[in-house]
Amino acid sequence: MVKELDIIGWREWISLPELGIDRVKAKVDTGARTSSLHAFDLRVDDDAEPPVVRFRVHPIQRSTRETVECEAPLLEWRWVRSSNGRREKRPVVATDVCVKGQSWSIEVTLASRDLMGFRMLLGREAFRRRFLVNAGRSFLTTRTAKSKKTKIAGKKRRKV
Repeated sequence: MVKELDIIGWREWISLPELGIDRVKAKVDTGARTSSLHAFDLRVDDDAEPPVVRFRVHPIQRSTRETVECEAPLLEWRWVRSSNGRREKRPVVATDVCVKGQSWSIEVTLASRDLMGFRMLLGREAFRRRFLVNAGRSFLTTRTAKSKKTKIAGKKRRKV
């Protein structure tokens, strides 16, 4: 029997509760294998067993007003090809992600995403066998039964 998968949009609000991040807007990227989180002030404590990485996150896109202090065991360092085509070595941590009422553990690379449109990139390994992605829709996990108003070609239209 084939399991029917829930559908999510190409961007969604998610949470990373183990890191203390209640909400972050993520780009759901089927072209990226690995997930990535915007992190700065990275400090690795190699003396800890296992090694620990401490870092800070601005979870709100285009804003530095809110800062979350995070700490997680360092899984490994991994070479990743960034969107600009360059390879860079990034720290990798494991953390729980919550999407559409479901929670599970994923691996996340930490990188400066200041110049990127999203603070979080949810790579395909994170949602594989859990969700299908509708590339034409957004925020399907946060929709309520209420109607949403959208503007189309200068006219208001109700979306149900």
